[in-house]
Amino acid sequence: MNPIFSALPTTIFETMSRLAREHQAVNLGQGFPDDPGPEDVRRKAAEAVIDGWNQYPPMMGLPELRQATATHFRHWQGLALDPEAEVMVTSGATEAIAGALMALISPGDEVVLFEPMYDAYLPMVRRAGGIPKFVTLTPPEFGLSEEALARAFSPKTRAVLFNNPLNPTATNFSEADLDLLASFCVRHDAVAICDDVWEHVVFDGHRHAPLMSRPGMRERTVKISSAGKIFSLTGWKVGMVMAAPELMRVLAKAHQYITFTTPPNLQAAVAYGLGKDDAYFEGMRADFQRSRDRFAGGLRDLGFSVLPSAGTYFLNVDIGPLGESDDVAFCQRLVSEHGVAAIPVSAFYAEGAVRNVVRFCFAKHDATLDKALERLAALRIRA
Repeated sequence: MNPIFSALPTTIFETMSRLAREHQAVNLGQGFPDDPGPEDVRRKAAEAVIDGWNQYPPMMGLPELRQATATHFRHWQGLALDPEAEVMVTSGATEAIAGALMALISPGDEVVLFEPMYDAYLPMVRRAGGIPKFVTLTPPEFGLSEEALARAFSPKTRAVLFNNPLNPTATNFSEADLDLLASFCVRHDAVAICDDVWEHVVFDGHRHAPLMSRPGMRERTVKISSAGKIFSLTGWKVGMVMAAPELMRVLAKAHQYITFTTPPNLQAAVAYGLGKDDAYFEGMRADFQRSRDRFAGGLRDLGFSVLPSAGTYFLNVDIGPLGESDDVAFCQRLVSEHGVAAIPVSAFYAEGAVRNVVRFCFAKHDATLDKALERLAALRIRA
């Protein structure tokens, strides 16, 4: 068996979800919303199964979805994309990331990763033959620094895997951070694989600024988006990949030999959804922001130290003021003794783990968040 995967432990998400079921806990660990997603988009998918094409769609994706993707990102992010040569559809963003790594790096190439990071990144880099180089981000800002980037980049750097907004920290990187990272990519002739799945889930009046739009990055960026995050339909697994033609040609080869294609009814529905008017996207953000504020306010009222949440479905709590220094033990005790499941942020690090931060998912109904706060109150009183 391949040691990269056979040696991997059970993921923290599976562990905490199992404990949540065993203890009938409020599960604020895994990142999915309670809401079923927009009904009109779901109905388009259902209609397309009955009335549409259910055989193999084009390998690059339905033409209407590729066009809708180009139109959508021109409107929201000012990107000028050729839907024929620069847009591809994949079976989720994770497939797109895996395909990009397999297509763009060779054994021995170095890949810069920013920790804490989504847990799939590191094994995928290693399985593709890449050598990971870590930039360790620390609370409360989780920002970039020139010194940290200089330590990670080298003449062997081939790619950078960059998630913005960042899961798990809920950081929306500043324009200064983006310009700094872009300058290192250009200087070292590195390709940026941008996991932009949270680009529409940003708060406080901000809009996502893609790394692709920074000086020197248009020809060296692979931008990856997710219908699952855009429409709160995490089970759909429809990804949209954007890159310059030279990059797209090799990305398409990897996709061809991984999944080849993606369910056509879901593609048709996503094409429809991307064309929805601005009110939908603004309303979606406002709803999540309201849930964030409700839960963050409740935590602060209980005396918890809440870190900033500028995007994603998550917010983080510093458990250091509670006298806690082991986030894993804290989360295990939280679910078994208090009936609330959370995720220890140390699970997202490979090297320089921070052990005093815990992640909660706030993309839940008010009643679910209030029930969690009621249970957390007992912990705070005891503390």
